[in-house]
Amino acid sequence: MSERGIKRREFVKAAVAIGGSAALSACLDRNGAPDVPQGPDDLSTLPDRQHAWNGALSTDDHGNVLPARHQVLLYLNYAGSGTPTAAERETVETAFRSLERAYRRRNDGLLFSVGYSPSYFDRFPESLPDSVDLPSPSALAPFEDPTFDRQDAVVHLASDHAAVALAAEEALLGEKTELNGVEMAASLSGVLQKADRRTGFVGAGLPADNQDVQGIPNSEPVPEESPLYMGFKSGFEKNQASEDRVTIREGPFAGGATQHVSKIRLHLDQWYEQDSREQRVAKMFCPAHAAEDRVEGVGENLGDDSGMDEKCTENVADRARERGMVGHSQKSATVREDDSPLILRRDFDSTDGGEAGLHFVSLQRAIGDFEDTRTAMNGTDVAEKSSVGQRLNNGILQYMTVERRGNFLLPPRSKRSLPSPA
Repeated sequence: MSERGIKRREFVKAAVAIGGSAALSACLDRNGAPDVPQGPDDLSTLPDRQHAWNGALSTDDHGNVLPARHQVLLYLNYAGSGTPTAAERETVETAFRSLERAYRRRNDGLLFSVGYSPSYFDRFPESLPDSVDLPSPSALAPFEDPTFDRQDAVVHLASDHAAVALAAEEALLGEKTELNGVEMAASLSGVLQKADRRTGFVGAGLPADNQDVQGIPNSEPVPEESPLYMGFKSGFEKNQASEDRVTIREGPFAGGATQHVSKIRLHLDQWYEQDSREQRVAKMFCPAHAAEDRVEGVGENLGDDSGMDEKCTENVADRARERGMVGHSQKSATVREDDSPLILRRDFDSTDGGEAGLHFVSLQRAIGDFEDTRTAMNGTDVAEKSSVGQRLNNGILQYMTVERRGNFLLPPRSKRSLPSPA
């Protein structure tokens, strides 16, 4: 990678992190406007599932879905009092439809979704139907004390082009009236107000180019080919739930999904400076992977499956006693239904606040599916039956702190604009 290329990727990350019209202008001045086709005139051709991104994303040589490289989480609060009006719903829907007309629905265009929190639905006299499992967020481990995100809504924007994600955000907030040659017929301004924004990136080269932050040692240990800060691939196809699996099947929100979003701070000094390569493989995947040298580089050789066979998943507590540690993927693989994982991950790294972080975005049919998976990740049962600690040598728990948690409902597209519970 040339020095010029590294500086360009650092600049793009910084522009997304800063946000606003000045950052967008600087990004366009430096890199030019990306050549992105407009979206369709007939929006009925788009899928009704907001979370149906996989068919619009690229894949690698093994069929694993590759996430869009630049991402923004835009948190919003309802600006009105009482419950939203029909006119406000129409305004919000018009804004979202303008985005869809401006950019084609692809990773090299724009993908986005909007979710609503339990706090949003609390303003209505009626309750959510039993077909929607959307509890208020809570601490999900005995060792965490997160702040809970109770903003009304979150819009998730994703694109391979930083300028596209930034321009879409500005247009939604009413700061741009034209987008990729398409007039913004409305914005969210006056109906939904910005409460917070979080940003990040994922993909080979980006973590390595943006590792000069707190939480990563000065030795610049993140491999150039790694898509994430911890130095390994994730999102193997066979270790992800399908979009069908995470879709709500009945009730007024059939075709939607639930979304959990965590903000996690990473502490990778020991990970890279003290732990050996063998220890990192054992803790990320499984001790058997390390003992048998199954993982090459960042794990590209694993194909579409992290390889959690019976040496990893059978009698996990007994194996933890033998090895003195348990792997992250090893624990996660124990939570399946009909041989399928319960959650679909769409997480990405971050330098928000000058710290190495991870925004863990999880889709599932019910929030309870995420909570069950998280219980397995905690490894509390393994710690009680072996020398493995509650965090020490217990997967990758000791290298991260959960700072925030939030739960949201992603309605189908047809009901995405300020929905009522019914």
